[in-house]
Amino acid sequence: MSRRALTLMVAGFLTLALAVVGAMLPVPYVVLSPGPTENTIGVVKGKPVITISGHETYPVTGSLSLVTVAYQGGPDNRLDLLTALRGWLNPTIAVVPEEALFPRTSSAKQIEEQNTQEMTDSQQSATAAALAALKIPVQKTVIVAQTDPGTPADGKFKPGDEITAVDGAATGDLDAVAAAVRGHKPGEQVRFTVRRASTTSEVTVGTAKAKDGKAMVGVRMRADYRFPFKVDISVGDVGGPSAGLMFSLGIYDKLTPGSITGGKSVAGTGTIDPAGNVGAIGGIEQKMAGARAAGATVFLTPAENCADAVKAVPKGLRLVKVATFTDAVKALDSLRSGSGPVPACPAA
Repeated sequence: MSRRALTLMVAGFLTLALAVVGAMLPVPYVVLSPGPTENTIGVVKGKPVITISGHETYPVTGSLSLVTVAYQGGPDNRLDLLTALRGWLNPTIAVVPEEALFPRTSSAKQIEEQNTQEMTDSQQSATAAALAALKIPVQKTVIVAQTDPGTPADGKFKPGDEITAVDGAATGDLDAVAAAVRGHKPGEQVRFTVRRASTTSEVTVGTAKAKDGKAMVGVRMRADYRFPFKVDISVGDVGGPSAGLMFSLGIYDKLTPGSITGGKSVAGTGTIDPAGNVGAIGGIEQKMAGARAAGATVFLTPAENCADAVKAVPKGLRLVKVATFTDAVKALDSLRSGSGPVPACPAA
């Protein structure tokens, strides 16, 4: 063998070895792919996704499926370059920087806990939105989420405390509690009525000056609700807020005669607030692909996601544009009856 041929062979071997090693190197990216779908009016592992006790329910048909995004990678289990490259070549998969899902300011455990809390809040909001649409009264409450260290509220409240009144005035509204505190001058005291477990007590807290010059106590609050009957939602290992719309529709369907799907296979996504406003979500491309693979023919799409959705909608999937819970119900009514307008995501 000539020296030139030997040199070329060695160089080729080294190049191949470097390529193999390089392909196995971990990279700070995450692969997003279509995740499982779950029918909110169906059964998962032998248990109904939505169980309602204490109120009349009705038989349902068809499906109202929530959709999810699965991810591979992350700080504790990084991808190799080859996996990332394969993802870039697949139109139903997205490869995004690791920081998009795992901010450096949060640990993986903190992110998991946040997703779990967002799912819990989403279920509460979904129930409140469905009951509001049915004109069923719901009692709002104000719950302490946490207190800021070093503020007047630090040590005075515990997470889970319910604030029932401020300065003797009963309230169940977050904005009303905040306004009552800001109505004081910095340095004055605020008297809270707090329910902790089964005990109600008065908690007096001094105020400090916030950055805007208004009074503050340093308590972070969240809205909670007391429903007139029990609604349980069980979806297993799913987190985040994006199933809110589909939860609310599933609850509504079970509480009303007939079936809002008309037997169709409907999927969708979107956050929801107690007033029924539908918000944007991430991973719309992967969620549509998962919905179509599961047999859905209709996809309820948050209005803010329409521009991205129309660019990647799978064949055979009809996009229905929704901005509110009422929009979704009306669109499903029109699809079922075959009459009336059905808002669609406009073509790009």
